[in-house]
Amino acid sequence: MMVNTATRGEKIFYSINNVSLVLLAFLCVYPFLHIIATSFSSTRAIVSGEVGMLPVDFNTTAYRNLIEDGQIFRAFRNTVVVTAAGVSLNMVATIMAAYPLSKQRLTGRNFYIWFVLFTMLFNGGLIPTYLVVRALGLIDSYWSVWFLGLVSTFNLFVMKTFFQGIPQSLEDSASIDGANDIVILIRIFLPLSVPVIATLVLFYAVGHWNSYMNVLIFIPSPERQTLMVVLQRMILSVQAQLMESQAGAGAEGMLELQERLAAEAIRAAAIVIATTPIMLIYPFLQKYFVKGALIGSVKG
Repeated sequence: MMVNTATRGEKIFYSINNVSLVLLAFLCVYPFLHIIATSFSSTRAIVSGEVGMLPVDFNTTAYRNLIEDGQIFRAFRNTVVVTAAGVSLNMVATIMAAYPLSKQRLTGRNFYIWFVLFTMLFNGGLIPTYLVVRALGLIDSYWSVWFLGLVSTFNLFVMKTFFQGIPQSLEDSASIDGANDIVILIRIFLPLSVPVIATLVLFYAVGHWNSYMNVLIFIPSPERQTLMVVLQRMILSVQAQLMESQAGAGAEGMLELQERLAAEAIRAAAIVIATTPIMLIYPFLQKYFVKGALIGSVKG
């Protein structure tokens, strides 16, 4: 039988700590709950300010408007393509770079490590980057988004450090049996690296899913733009309606205000659509997240 040996001061500290964490969690969750409630509420409820954490006059008008428009689903499809292909390219490049850098026998290893580290501290700037992308003929192509973020230096070092923590005896045994580096990587290192691979997949996926600036700059065609760019365009549209409604007067101004708030419900619905996929994926990777991040950054 376990006896609680916590002192009175410790019990007070734990109680205050738990209450603080609950309040902090509530402050983090409340804005998203409010967005969800707004997306399912009526214009009247939004106008009267009745919407809190729960929908008022529940309806799906905002979501129906998004479906009828079709723009969100096209952007959603583009985002899925960019994320799926981008994460695949990211992981292949990161693993292929991290494996040789984790080997002491690599000639010039320290030079390559410092060369890679340099890219974490400095970059060429926006205008030179745009000129290079244009010279390569990648404007209005998803390859511009994939190539610019092909390897994250931080993720590369996490993967390299994890590989260094794998016992050398496993590699030596495989080498004695005639396995080359490719076989060792595929048959030994990758199966042991599931936690860190899942963690980096999540990092890269969130980055691609939320990508905005590169898509805005390098992909001008509206039919090829991703979800975040479309969301920003909708937000700007709502802000424009707000300015027009403030300039209006009487019944006409009130009508414009109601239209703005209806547009705000549509914007809230779009935000829910944009964030839900990542929220659904995270629970499946969460069990690997802490383990992979800690092992990959502490070992070695």
